[in-house]
Amino acid sequence: MQQRGKATMGKVAKAVAGAEAIEIKATLPEHQVQPALDKFKLSADNDEERLIYFFDTPALDLLAAGIIARMRRVIGDEHDSTVKFRPVDPAQIGTRWRKYRDFKIEVDASEKAMVKSASFSMPVDKGVIKRVAEGSKSIEAVFTSEQEEFLMTVAQRKIEFGTLAVLGPLKAQRWRFEDPACPWPLTAELWRREDGQRLMEVSIKAPIVQAAAAIGGFMAYLAEVGAERDTSEQTKTRWALGYYAAKLQPSEPPKRRPAAKKAA
Repeated sequence: MQQRGKATMGKVAKAVAGAEAIEIKATLPEHQVQPALDKFKLSADNDEERLIYFFDTPALDLLAAGIIARMRRVIGDEHDSTVKFRPVDPAQIGTRWRKYRDFKIEVDASEKAMVKSASFSMPVDKGVIKRVAEGSKSIEAVFTSEQEEFLMTVAQRKIEFGTLAVLGPLKAQRWRFEDPACPWPLTAELWRREDGQRLMEVSIKAPIVQAAAAIGGFMAYLAEVGAERDTSEQTKTRWALGYYAAKLQPSEPPKRRPAAKKAA
């Protein structure tokens, strides 16, 4: 048993090497969203409200290439844009990006997988996101030249802004809270699409040195509180982009019914 535990820790250590922190996520099914909100007293009175928009082609080419591009309006706070790429090898990412406050290399972890990602966020002036969402300003306006260069460097990909569509918005509520039963502070994020469907993600962040303990401890905590994880492992991003991209697809024209044969 001890040998198995060491092997597991070694596997985790290898998977997270070079990252600065680990974020462990679990998605709750719809029928557990309201019980979770009630249990932890999460409401519109104590949340951080956001509007989130993504950018991609109707075929989701960026997502397929491991790239996520988004902008966020945080009510009463700074607005920002983010470019994210995964998987990455931290050893291949230059030190120049680490001077930026909102550049980070993290491990995104779930029950079954750990993926290293690099993300780079920059502030966006108020009013710009609203105009981009309305179509009166170019998508390019929310991204800096540094963010574009970052993607070219780590993903070898130049964003062709003219091919992208605005996908969203997602209305998001976000809470940070603590539970004595969990050693790490918790974050809950609830996304709502325009069709009314909701998806909640609960997560913790921990230093890399605590990665193995955090993964096991968080999953044990979820089991203890009776959370049913979404075994389909549908991430918030794919759940959102899939819906909005489908709306961009041209609808098929109704099929013409064959003319009735005339009686002889």
